[in-house]
Amino acid sequence: MTTLAEITAVLEAAYPPALAEDWDAVGLVCGDPAEPVSSVLFAVDAVPETVDEAIETGAQLLVTHHPLLLRGVHGVGADTPKGALLHRLIRNGVGLYTAHTNADSADPGVNDALAEALGLTVTGPLRPKPADPLDKIVAFVPTGAAIRAVHEALSAAGAGEIGDYSHCSFATAGTGQFLPHAGANPAIGEVGRLERVAETRLEMVLPRHRRRAVVEALRASHPYEEPAFDVLELAELPSRRGLGRVGTIAPEPLSTFTSRVAAALPETAWGVRAAGDPDRVVERVAVCGGAGDSALSAAVAAGVDAYVTADLRHHPASEHLLAGGPALVDVAHWASEWPWCAQAAAVIDKELGGSVDTRVSTIRTDPWTLGRNA
Repeated sequence: MTTLAEITAVLEAAYPPALAEDWDAVGLVCGDPAEPVSSVLFAVDAVPETVDEAIETGAQLLVTHHPLLLRGVHGVGADTPKGALLHRLIRNGVGLYTAHTNADSADPGVNDALAEALGLTVTGPLRPKPADPLDKIVAFVPTGAAIRAVHEALSAAGAGEIGDYSHCSFATAGTGQFLPHAGANPAIGEVGRLERVAETRLEMVLPRHRRRAVVEALRASHPYEEPAFDVLELAELPSRRGLGRVGTIAPEPLSTFTSRVAAALPETAWGVRAAGDPDRVVERVAVCGGAGDSALSAAVAAGVDAYVTADLRHHPASEHLLAGGPALVDVAHWASEWPWCAQAAAVIDKELGGSVDTRVSTIRTDPWTLGRNA
């Protein structure tokens, strides 16, 4: 039996809530973490149609990209549109979970799914987020059984984790020296006598937010009354996390690339439109799922030939082209984010070994329902 709590843990490992923008609302909206889940439906939006689909297909969890309750509320009465949806979900035993801007910036995330759909080879994020800051602790421990005890204590406190590995460390042998003075209670040696001891220099990295816990673990596990150690702040490292993605394709004219985008994404009334010379050669591309005009300057700085995003406005687009920026390809907001649903479903399939059925909704929840050409 797989519980809702286990599924949300998998989702939050893939799309860490800490990556969400401070204005965002992500995570579990409704549902009992202890309840079993055997089927999950993925969609971009929680709207009446996708809620109906979740109920009709027997899903116990609806996972969406867009938050149902983005802004603070003081009640969810069933006499309001959003409150009515929540009441329907709860009455039918369906939980609701949202991964929004945390999924946008995750690696992989929304923008990797969009880039993959377009056939791009991703080289990095468009607007990188800095990697989580790291420290290194260097401790000097008497050689022998104390090494294992200190190493285990530091590991348990959060040190030594690198990617999918834990208990990572490096140790070198050396000689420690100290002279205990009156009032000292040395674990090795005597007051007033210079002591030289075979010691091991133990080095481990740690997330900076775990610094206090790791230092306390060192003091508690070290045999010395006054353990010697250093805590070093490591330089900021580049990260593959962040908004948007930059990638490459085989060179082709903008007209052909625009057709590529239209063929890769689900059809919408909004369609796909491009701004720029139809014959311009496109090879280096930036993408940003959802409304991406805030990253126009980043696309210029990245030196791309074309920028694919949604919800572009007339004046920013016009001014961008006037300044000689890359070609623009504007798609429907919903269509740009829909490929993520399959990615998120695959995360559950992989991590839970197929113990939970996953389904991606194909209902078009884009608000635009009609489109006409002159």
